[in-house]
Amino acid sequence: MPDTQSTSSSAIQLDDIHLRLSSDAGEVNILRGINLDIKRGETIGLVGPSGSGKTSMLMVIAGLERPTEGAVRVAGNDITHLNEDKLALFRREHTGIVFQNFHLVPTMTALENVALPLEFAGRAHAFEAAREQLDAVGLGHRVEHYPGQLSGGEQQRVALARAFVTEPTILLADEPTGNLDGKTGDTVMELLFDLHKRKGTTLLLITHAPELAKRCSRTLTMADGHIVADETVS
Repeated sequence: MPDTQSTSSSAIQLDDIHLRLSSDAGEVNILRGINLDIKRGETIGLVGPSGSGKTSMLMVIAGLERPTEGAVRVAGNDITHLNEDKLALFRREHTGIVFQNFHLVPTMTALENVALPLEFAGRAHAFEAAREQLDAVGLGHRVEHYPGQLSGGEQQRVALARAFVTEPTILLADEPTGNLDGKTGDTVMELLFDLHKRKGTTLLLITHAPELAKRCSRTLTMADGHIVADETVS
């Protein structure tokens, strides 16, 4: 896929994004005209009450939800009208995603889970790279274990390793510590910021924890489908 604006300093650009979904009660306005420019290498903390549109905005950026109106440009590419196959290829090349619920394949080992996106991409030495990434998150001794044999924190570290193994341009994380205890969550967040620092990946982090948002270079606050505050963290 051609990168038509590879020299752009922007990692993510949203232009007047609206998202309307149907429900039994009628049409629901989820996103109401989002305009956003995130520079390459920025760390963004995305905060706001439940139902404010945070996850929906992340899904639009990831190409997992198509906006009703507006344009989405990620890593210099306009992904607004790409079909599902091209979106899947784009995510594989540019975007790492970490969800609250891990989304590991239960019948695959930690090593196989991390190697999976590399195998889909036809990359050579997929398992060597996966092993190195598991070492980086402190799980080199658990490579042959299945998700059901791992703790929640270990599963989330596997998910982080899988998200980073393709060296994505952008990492999208939706409450990655939401199902973890405080100590384990702190460990996972240290890994997340350390991996960002080493790879220079742009990070968009949805969190309900103000202290995590303050660790980012910039904080966005959403309410009722709008970005209502955009603050640079000093």
